Amino acid sequence: MSHASERARIHLHRGNLTQARHWSREAVKEARNDATGQALTSALGNLGNVCAQLEEYAEAEACYHEVLTLQRREHNPSIVGETLVNLGNLKADSGQFDTAKAYYLEAIDVLQPIEHHRALGILYSNLALMELATENSDAATTCFQRALECHRVVGDELGLANTFSQFGKALLAQGDLQQAERCLNNASEHFIKLGQEPGEAAVLRLLADIYETRRDYVSALRCLERAVQVDGRYNLPEIENDQNRLAFLHAEARAASTTPPDTLKN
Repeated sequence: MSHASERARIHLHRGNLTQARHWSREAVKEARNDATGQALTSALGNLGNVCAQLEEYAEAEACYHEVLTLQRREHNPSIVGETLVNLGNLKADSGQFDTAKAYYLEAIDVLQPIEHHRALGILYSNLALMELATENSDAATTCFQRALECHRVVGDELGLANTFSQFGKALLAQGDLQQAERCLNNASEHFIKLGQEPGEAAVLRLLADIYETRRDYVSALRCLERAVQVDGRYNLPEIENDQNRLAFLHAEARAASTTPPDTLKN
C-alpha cells in the first residue's frame, strides 16, 4: 500500500472524509505514475467510494467508469460486477432510480455466473431498498429474500443482520407485525453474535414499536431499557428520545395496570 493510500485509509477510519478524499486523490496520482493497473483500480475505487459518501456524485461516477474500463480490459468480472453495484448505489442515492436499476440488473448478469454471492447479497439488499423507495413492496420482498439467501451461502453475519433489520423495518411499515417481529428478532440475534450493540439497539427500538402497538408493555419496556443501556455506553444520539419514550411507556404501563376491566352490562 502506498503512503497516500495508507493516509487515506487512516482518515477514512477516523471519519475525516475531506482528508480521506485528498489522500485518495494523491493515491490515484501515485498509481498513475508508478504502479500497476491493479493498484490504479484500487485507488480509483477508494476515491469513488469516498466521493460517494461526500455526495460528490460526478467525481465518484468518473472514478467508477474508469475502473470499469480498466477491469473490462483485464477481463475481471468480479471487480466489474462490484463496480456496477457501486454505480447503481450512486444513481439510487441521487434519485435516478431507472438508471440505478439498469446498473443493478447488469451487475446481476455479471455476478451470477461467477457465483459472487457476497456482492450479490449487497446488490439485492440495495435493490430492495430502492424498490421500497419507489413503492414496489412485492419486488422489495423478493429482493430481500434473495439477499438473505446470498448472505447465508457465504456466512455473512453482518449482511444477514443488516438485511433482516431492513426487511423487518419494511414489514413493520406495511403493518405485517408478525413477520416484522420474526425478521427483527433474527437481526437482533446476528447483531448480538457480532457484538454490534448499536445495531442491536436500532433493532430493539423497532421491536418496541411492535410491542407497544400490541400493548405488550413488558416486552416494549425490556427492549427500550436495553436500548438506553447501549445508548449510554456508546453515547448514541438517540439516548434522549429513548429515555423520554421509556418514561412515557412506564406511565402507559402503570395506567394500563390500574384501568379496571370492562364489565358486562345487563
